[in-house]
Amino acid sequence: MSNDYLSEIRDVNLSYLMIAQQMIRHDRAEAIFRLGISAEIADLIASMSNAQVLKMASCNVMLSRFRFDDSTILSTLVREKSGAGAMPVHASIIMASQAPEQVA
Repeated sequence: MSNDYLSEIRDVNLSYLMIAQQMIRHDRAEAIFRLGISAEIADLIASMSNAQVLKMASCNVMLSRFRFDDSTILSTLVREKSGAGAMPVHASIIMASQAPEQVA
């Protein structure tokens, strides 16, 4: 993998962890819902020091992932319809019905 991609992955990871920490510290329940994470993962992210965030962000894999494992969700978001304003709401309802991710 080229260094450009690795650098971009680190930037995305750092941004994700920083906004996740802010969200969790501001409104834990809403952050758990919006991020699609478990309460245990939320607690771990919230308790990370700046050094731990930087170290974790430096890994060479994406820490965040699409919640669109179901093609129905993705196709709902990208489909053009006259009721386009309701698409994000419909996708949110579908995603909310999925269980938060668990680290094995």
